[in-house]
Order: sequence, then C-alpha cells, then structure tokens
Amino acid sequence: MTDLPPLEGAVLPAGVRARFVEGVNGLRMHLLEAGFATPGRPLLLLLHGFPELAYSWRKVIVPLAEAGFHVVAPDQRGYGRTTGWDADYDGDLASFRMLNLVRDALGLIAALGHASVAAVIGHDFGASVAAWAALVRPDVFRAVALMSAPFAGPPALPEGAPPAAAPAEDIHAALAALAGPRKHYQWYYSTRAANPDMADCPQGVHAFLRGYFHHKSADWPQNRPFPLAAWTADELARMPTYYIMDRDRTMAETVAAEMPSAAEIAACGWLPDNELVVYSGEYRRTGFQGGLQWYRCRTGHVLDAELEIFAGRTIDVPSLFIAGQSDWGPRQRPGAFERMQSAACTQMHGAHLIPGAGHWVQQEQPEQVAALLLPFLRRATG
Repeated sequence: MTDLPPLEGAVLPAGVRARFVEGVNGLRMHLLEAGFATPGRPLLLLLHGFPELAYSWRKVIVPLAEAGFHVVAPDQRGYGRTTGWDADYDGDLASFRMLNLVRDALGLIAALGHASVAAVIGHDFGASVAAWAALVRPDVFRAVALMSAPFAGPPALPEGAPPAAAPAEDIHAALAALAGPRKHYQWYYSTRAANPDMADCPQGVHAFLRGYFHHKSADWPQNRPFPLAAWTADELARMPTYYIMDRDRTMAETVAAEMPSAAEIAACGWLPDNELVVYSGEYRRTGFQGGLQWYRCRTGHVLDAELEIFAGRTIDVPSLFIAGQSDWGPRQRPGAFERMQSAACTQMHGAHLIPGAGHWVQQEQPEQVAALLLPFLRRATG
C-alpha cells in the first residue's frame, strides 16, 4: 500500500486534525484527534469496528474534547491510512490476533507520551479490543466503554470444562440444512471470496457501503431485536440476513436486496453521501481484507490458547455498555449481553439501548452517546 497524506481537514469537524504516528508495533498509524492543544489532558482512546474507520468517531470526538479530554481515534490495523499490515489472504494472519491488537493500542498510547488512558471506548469489533485491553492491562486502560458488542468474558480452559452430555451441534451444517439454507456471516467473512465479493461487487463499493450501513441501522424498519434462546440454527436464523446470510448469496447481494431508495438516501441525516464518500474512497483503495483478517482469527481460533490464559478473569475497571435499541449486535450471541452485566464486568455502570439507533450508534445518535459517556467518564476519572 502506498503511503498517503493524512485525511484532509475539509472532511473533518472543526477542531479535529489527522496525522500519523510512526513506529507503533510495526505500523505507521493514522489517527484523528481533538483536544490536543492543551497539554496534560487525560487521554481517551476510541477504537472503531468493521467496516469502519477512525472517521466513524467524527461526531463524538469534539464533544468529548470540549469536556476536557485529549481524544484520539486511530485507523486500526488493517484499515484506512494506517500502513505496515499484511493485506494478503495468505499473509501474516497472526498479526491480527486479539492480543496483538491490544499491543497496537498500548504502543500508540506510549508513542503519544502517555502511561495510561482515562478510558478506552470501542465499537463493534473495536469493543472486543477495548474489553481485552481493560482485562489484561487495567493499570493502563483505567475505564472501558463498549458499544454494540458485549463482552462475555475470556474463553474457559477446555481442561476444566465438564464433559458434554451430547455432541455439540455443527452449527454450519445445521444452518445449511434449514428449509431456507443459511450461513453465518463471520464464517463467510473468513473465506477467500469475501473480499473480492465486496471490493469488486457489481454495484460498486459506494453503493455496497450505503446498503450495508442502511441494512444494519434503525432506518431499516425490520431491525427489531430480541433475545435468542440458544446457539442453534433455528434460533440464529431468526436474525436478519446480514448476520445469518442466505447460503448462496454474497454480502454484496444481501445488502443490495435492501438498498434504500433515492429518497431514503437523501433523508439520511446521520450518513449523508458527502460523508459516506470518505468510507468508500478508503475501501476502494484498500479493499476489505485487512478488517476481514480479524474475523479469520476469531473463526479460525488463531492462538486461542493466549486468550485461555485469562480464563476466569473479569474486567474490574469501571465499565459502560451502549448500543442502539434497533441493533442486533448485543443479541447475536445468545446470553452474552446478560453475562457481560452479571459476571464479566464487576464495575458495570449501566447498559443502555438508545432509541432511534441501530448498529452505528455513535453515528446515528451521537448526542445521546455523548450524553451517556460524559457522566460515566466524570465518575470514572473523578
């Protein structure tokens, strides 16, 4: 990948700048930041998910900075204008494993001259990184806010697990055997075909992203999530097709079937086309494989033994959860939302589901997100 200049200021809110930080765990990391002019401010680290960028935080960076924080949002490994990662499907997959993503965050904090952050705030897959960061280094990550993706705790040691009464269901075979055959999106994202399916899709990357963001937002009226009873094919198949896909459709075909009308696009105040073009411009250049490597590590259980070292550990720093009321993310793994609150986080300050927001909560309802974050941050840092 060719190094580019930082994201141009014309697409950023006033008070936000883009720049690079060199030598972060092998990366040249691109970041957005605000509140940088005043020295000595406590640091907030904002971690995006898929298919997003540091730019996904543009609507909350300034309110957080105005509250007295130095706010930093990087393009994470595999994304945007951050370089130094391997974009090859057959390349260095282990560099995308969870603890190395936490190492990226640690390296960035150190490169910025800080010993710790007041809080790490993550959305979607970025919430997984934030949760693991708070679990393994609570001395550095002093508080954590998770958005859209609950954290149910580290994997158990298989040596201590009780013997199964019956063989576990092969969820993929069971999904494929349904009357309307289905497949799980994370395992689709782990295939070699997923990146070209999206990067070279017939409708083009811009229209693909428009459909994807719409389909998972509160603008798609069928997003009415509810708890699922179990990790079974019949239960999972109750979720929308962006999570449990039709077996013979690509993701590009899946979202094309729910493409918003021209009038709906024009009415989308939370993601107008002049903002969506920032995403589509970056993904046309990079493709999607960098972000898809994260899914491959999860579905392929890449170095799971590293994570099992922390079996039984909890997140013991102040924690907060925020998601959209129309977001299936908190419900996609049955029981995780409840376990996060009852067991995985010992200082849970609340789990909030915001009306009028789907999966892209900090973009769809940024004022409400900031209104929940700021009292939490004041309590956690007071």
